[in-house]
Amino acid sequence: MKPARRGAKRLAEFTPGLIAEALAARGLGEASLIADWPAIVGETFARHARPIELQWPPRAARRDPEAPARPATLVLRVEGAFALEAQHSASVIVARVNAHLGWRCVDKIAFRQGPLPPLEDRRRLAPPPSDAAEAAARAAAESIENEDLREAVARLGARAIDRSARLPGPQRGQTVKGD
Repeated sequence: MKPARRGAKRLAEFTPGLIAEALAARGLGEASLIADWPAIVGETFARHARPIELQWPPRAARRDPEAPARPATLVLRVEGAFALEAQHSASVIVARVNAHLGWRCVDKIAFRQGPLPPLEDRRRLAPPPSDAAEAAARAAAESIENEDLREAVARLGARAIDRSARLPGPQRGQTVKGD
């Protein structure tokens, strides 16, 4: 059994449930298409093109139940200068999206030119606190009776001690202009 994760949860763990309804309204029933877009098509392409919606063909009133579902059209917002490159890469994008989804979901791409916000870089995890910071934080938290609370305060304190040691600024005993 996997041990319970300690500490705060990442916002990304909550977003699929929160945005599922908004994505479904745009035909994007699979949130991973948005969340994993850079991994699906590559960082370079993801900086200049993003999925907007999946347009599904209309269903016939009396469709044959044995007939396979008709694939959708993936609509991408593309920066104007990148539109020609995106057009030339359409078949590769279709193949990568279908491979990601695990079935022939998309058969063509439609492009909408427009500006895109910059692609945010993934945050790097902070390095673990130094041994000296951990020792100082444990010493400061040793009077806390509850073991779980003492451990949590010690972890937080160690990170705070390390962070304050890295920040530029006046150290103990130094004066700040205007004092």
